[in-house]
Amino acid sequence: MKNVLVLVLVIVFFSCEKKDENLKILKGNAIGTTFSIKYVSESNLNFQIKIDSLIKAVNKSVSTYIPTSDISKINKGDTTIVVDHFFEEVFFKSEKIYTNTNGDFDPTVGVLVNAWGFGPEKAIENLDSAKIKELLTYVGFDKVSLKNGRIIKQYSEIYFDFNAIAKGYLVDIIGRVFEQEGVKNYMVEIGGEIRARGVNQHGKFWRIAIEKPNEDGTRSFATTIQLRNESMATSGNYRKFRTTADGTKYVHTINTKTGFATESNLLSASVICKTDCADVDGYATAFMAMGLEKSQEFLKENTSLKAFLIYANDKGEMQLYKSANFND
Repeated sequence: MKNVLVLVLVIVFFSCEKKDENLKILKGNAIGTTFSIKYVSESNLNFQIKIDSLIKAVNKSVSTYIPTSDISKINKGDTTIVVDHFFEEVFFKSEKIYTNTNGDFDPTVGVLVNAWGFGPEKAIENLDSAKIKELLTYVGFDKVSLKNGRIIKQYSEIYFDFNAIAKGYLVDIIGRVFEQEGVKNYMVEIGGEIRARGVNQHGKFWRIAIEKPNEDGTRSFATTIQLRNESMATSGNYRKFRTTADGTKYVHTINTKTGFATESNLLSASVICKTDCADVDGYATAFMAMGLEKSQEFLKENTSLKAFLIYANDKGEMQLYKSANFND
């Protein structure tokens, strides 16, 4: 596969729209990326304060990049932490996806994420197969449980990393705020993860585009889709990777079975479903670890999911794949 810098972006359409006094737009920063929220409402309620509060609360609960967060304390061995409802929901969603993907999605892979240099902790120099085998002892969501608000770990070294599902989860809880306030038509996007409900200001389903990765620097769309009361998440190894002095490329999606950080033939996975954004966020990450062929088989058996996959063939040429139920 060619070593090219691939950009696959989820673009939310803002251009060529007529002004509508009932269309509200909020933009800002959250969990290391940007957010963009559009909703249609006659109300002048100020959602910004609630959104800011939710961002802080989720960070305090499940951010490994905040040393004082609950997850950071648990990772350091604190067994007295009683987790909040944010942590609980992320934990049980992760457990379900872990089971459904036979472990290809596994938030206990954090010890390896750190070891390969993609986490908040110090990387391990000269990481070899013997050390990886040792670290795999501490990977496995079947080695942890949540009882009476407390995490129980089979090994104290087990390190949680919910980053593969946290963005999608934050999208969901912000979306729920709008629903609780009676706003039926909205779209929440954080770092490319999207939850859309109802219709836009023109009475049509929210339309987004997935950008095709062009090597010549030009921009064109691989496809455009409408989200019909659906959530969508995109995962890829085209941004977060590192290359060693000898030219070896390591990607941030760790294979939970082998412990290695080598890329599959899948460049990008966009997953769509009528469930929560956290769910498709997790499945998109799992697909990147599975690779193209295994992801295709999984989609055939799990028809509630739709997917648009961008992959490289044996010649390094970019190819597109749509699941059978994918509708533009």
